[in-house]
Amino acid sequence: MIEGVAEPPHDCPRCPRLVAYRQANRAAHPEWFNGPAPSFGDPDARLLIVGLAPGRQGANRTGRPFTGDFAGVLLYETLIAHGFGDGCYQARPDDGLRLVDCMIANAVRCAPPGNKPLPAEEAACRPFLGARVATLPRLKVIVTLGDVARRNVMKALGLPGSAGAPGHGAERQVGGYRLINSYHCSRLNTNTGRLTPEMFGAVFARARALLEASA
Repeated sequence: MIEGVAEPPHDCPRCPRLVAYRQANRAAHPEWFNGPAPSFGDPDARLLIVGLAPGRQGANRTGRPFTGDFAGVLLYETLIAHGFGDGCYQARPDDGLRLVDCMIANAVRCAPPGNKPLPAEEAACRPFLGARVATLPRLKVIVTLGDVARRNVMKALGLPGSAGAPGHGAERQVGGYRLINSYHCSRLNTNTGRLTPEMFGAVFARARALLEASA
């Protein structure tokens, strides 16, 4: 890997288990993207959203973060509602949706079996996350979706993974960045009521308020 590169190559070899899973998916579905899902959004973004990893039939299939699975419906509709997206989300990468002042990346760029990356895989992919943060010169707010994303952002910024309080709505200032943690917008969390659309919207309302205050 080249130092400072924010996106891994399509056939990134760094994690043998993820490579094998990618190859199995490619054999079964050669028409799918089947590679590390690249970050998506505005290169001048002041807001960065960090998720866990691509879903097998989500970004692993479509090539765009949170596109093609249930989590993307809530995420993109919420972003549009709070002025961070323009267009209509239609669960495909050619739907014309664009992000405004916002970028989305995953802590782990390749789809893991069972949606559960191993700690070694998180560590292997983390330099890309750190490089992505560094490429956003106007970045002010980072929203992490779930504890895995929160831990990896902390480590990418040079802090222990345990730094900062976990839980929905928890905030921490790290250097010039305000970090806000949210429960992940997964079907499991929304179906059980652990995360409601109102709770999720409140996170992005807070992000919007912070950006307006810093303008």
